[in-house]
Amino acid sequence: MLSSVLSSAFRFLSPRTLEVHSSKTYSLWGLDGLTAIDPSITMVEPPHDPAQPATLRLSIGPKIISEFREPGENDTLNWVKLIVSSMDAAWHGSTSLRAAGRDALLQSFFDELFNHLDPYSRYVAPTPAGNDRANRTGDLAGVGLSLVRDGSSLVIGAINANGPAWAAGANIGQKLLAVDGRSTRNQDPATVETWLNGAAGSKVKLLLADPGHHGAIMRLDRQVVPPQTVFASMHDHIVVLRITSFSSDTAEELSQNIDQALEDKKLVGLIFDLRGDRGGVLQQAVTATALVLDQGIAVVTKGRDPKSNHIWAVQGGDMTHGLPIAALVDGRTASAAEIMAAALSDHRRAVVIGSATLGKGLVQAVGQMPDGGELFVTWSRVLAPLGWPLQGLGVTPQICTSRGAQALDQQLSSLSRGKLLDADNVVASRALRFPVSVSRILDIRRHCPAALGTDADLDTAALLLHRPDSYHAAIAAMPDDMDDSTP
Repeated sequence: MLSSVLSSAFRFLSPRTLEVHSSKTYSLWGLDGLTAIDPSITMVEPPHDPAQPATLRLSIGPKIISEFREPGENDTLNWVKLIVSSMDAAWHGSTSLRAAGRDALLQSFFDELFNHLDPYSRYVAPTPAGNDRANRTGDLAGVGLSLVRDGSSLVIGAINANGPAWAAGANIGQKLLAVDGRSTRNQDPATVETWLNGAAGSKVKLLLADPGHHGAIMRLDRQVVPPQTVFASMHDHIVVLRITSFSSDTAEELSQNIDQALEDKKLVGLIFDLRGDRGGVLQQAVTATALVLDQGIAVVTKGRDPKSNHIWAVQGGDMTHGLPIAALVDGRTASAAEIMAAALSDHRRAVVIGSATLGKGLVQAVGQMPDGGELFVTWSRVLAPLGWPLQGLGVTPQICTSRGAQALDQQLSSLSRGKLLDADNVVASRALRFPVSVSRILDIRRHCPAALGTDADLDTAALLLHRPDSYHAAIAAMPDDMDDSTP
């Protein structure tokens, strides 16, 4: 299995990484991971006669364990054999490796290999990979409840509107006393949530109680429930749509919530709250953006593999017919969420409010490994519609809330007079082109430091939507287009 996983991984990596690396390079990088488990292990290439094949020497402390003849630079089959032989020899010679377990060998190999590439490429072992797949696709059958602790009891903290518990009439705040007759008292919420999961179509019996009342039985059929990712609330004819991540049904959820919001004939505008949204499925971010954008490029991806190069364009019509939109971002907004914020900003479709975002502008291809694990390999860079790179830079908001109340008041006052105070820095961020120096990125980001979102973000968005002149002044300050030659 080890040989099979390594062979599959090398085949998956080779054509997709942003830069070209040989099988030898991958192997040497990965084998250095053994030292993370046992620092006394070394793998070195001793001096040799250039006319003779190179060798690799495996040592544990001062003792030489094995020497291996190096295969050709890209002889993947024999490099895999060398890795397996090295791990086997190290395993028998190191008590630390044996104590860590066999799974740790593979994990440490990939951890060290990917340390040399980028922060987002990684290997995920079989069990967490299966859980991640279930979360992305909604394959886990359950009842659609999230639990929180209240003293020694557990109460319903959230209900997925797509799940059986919602349809059966469960309510937030109800105590969950038992699952299939098993008491939840003093149990951890995460543990009890696993009791709620099971085979699709199987039955589960909940004992629920409203505060101050005796418990009542609720019988449910478990269903495959995609994770709810869009949560709506309304304040003063403004609908706030909090998007927590981008999974397989996010665009559909957003569409349904926008439809419902449009029933309010006095609706002033929408707020897309992307704060804390770490991203997810890129296609869902594009589809979600298309709901409020008539047409245009949502994002461009570029990589070494021709299959990674793509222009993601949208068309079909804005379902809100130009309703004003504010997008909230913070230092945790990342990946697909940044793509949506950048597209709405670049197309003058929303005013972005908050702080500089994380700056995750690299896209990963996912490979299924023979052991059930997954390999996430960065294979393309993300460019916003105006051509600027998201990686490292992130989205610079039109209105910055992370510099304090006084600075925010100055920005709002300036907007009331028709001028976006930070326009120069926002335009400068949109003018950057890959490759760009770290110092230039830091210079842009320091004008609106990344921070956690606060109530000031929501308050500012609501104020702006109630002031059409200020809203349009912020929109108008965005550049229409930028040539790729812009420095």
